[in-house]
Amino acid sequence: MKKSILFLASVCMITMVSCADNTPKKASAENLKSTTEHNINISNYAVMKFTETNHDFGTINEGDIVNHKFTFTNTGEVPLVILNAKGSCGCTVSKWSKEPIAPGATGELLVSFNSNGKPNLQNKQVTITANTEKGKEILKIKAMVTPKTKTTSGIPVSK
Repeated sequence: MKKSILFLASVCMITMVSCADNTPKKASAENLKSTTEHNINISNYAVMKFTETNHDFGTINEGDIVNHKFTFTNTGEVPLVILNAKGSCGCTVSKWSKEPIAPGATGELLVSFNSNGKPNLQNKQVTITANTEKGKEILKIKAMVTPKTKTTSGIPVSK
């Protein structure tokens, strides 16, 4: 009986050891080189190079709508396609060209900020979704908004 148990245990151990995964040994240098070249070929992205990524509107009055054009160049090797440019709130709106921007060409993105109901220091951002390596680019705007003052008649007036 002891010999049977010892024999079965030996067979189980041999079976477990013989099924070990030796995949790393199977990877050849040629396969690795081929995979690396493939990854290099598919890693071409558009690159948005902005002249500035932050803009300060300074001090504005509550209710003012201010605009700023962010200028960029596609320094990548493929055409740049902007899919979306979304503000962090409804008070920040963006407009951009829906046409692809060729490598080496420049483009503009217009950001509008509506300060109505937004008194004091405001920091907003626009998230751009495009075919860049990160997939998302961030632009930031800020403004110090002078709040409206209320008169005795209840009608708000700017300071």
